[in-house]
Amino acid sequence: MKKPVAPRLGSPAKPSKPARAHAPPGEVRIIGGLYKRTKLAVPDKPGLRPTPDRVRETLFNWLGQDLSGWHCVDPFAGTGALGLEAASRGAAAVLMGEQDADLVLRLKALQLKLGASAVKVERTDGVALLRRLAPASQQLILLDPPFESALFVPALEAAARAVAEPGFIYLEAPEPWSEERLAPLGLAPYRQGKAGMVHFHLVVRRPA
Repeated sequence: MKKPVAPRLGSPAKPSKPARAHAPPGEVRIIGGLYKRTKLAVPDKPGLRPTPDRVRETLFNWLGQDLSGWHCVDPFAGTGALGLEAASRGAAAVLMGEQDADLVLRLKALQLKLGASAVKVERTDGVALLRRLAPASQQLILLDPPFESALFVPALEAAARAVAEPGFIYLEAPEPWSEERLAPLGLAPYRQGKAGMVHFHLVVRRPA
């Protein structure tokens, strides 16, 4: 951290800006599959926090590297890192939702650049997108809402309805989600891990 510079005599001191907990990286890369090493820009936007490379690598090791035929949804797409990793590994359909207009334009430009015909990008509210999906229609739902939001429970409720059986919900959160916390939503933990301040989980529907 830089030392504060003393103001010149006669000039008012400027208020300091609050420090960010985590400054976003300038870019991340797709780490596997058809689009491996593709760079994804990370603009400096509030709440934008791409899933770290190490976490994505672990997630897709858990899932297996081949997602051929899978239908996936990434309702809080941001940079597109999670959804494009799924498409890179052969998913048949990846629906990506994002509210920020600038990020939507970036995602659509990436989709065109890559020729990723399996990817569809929409400007939409993530929870609303999940709620309109057909029941049991998705093999993989990628949930990474802004950490400071109150979207985790409504997103998980909607995802529990939309996920197929067998199928997986990926959940990234600032705190762990236990079996007791997931059970009322009709879900159960499958795998989980932690990287720095990020808790990441694979979740499945509870058996009937």
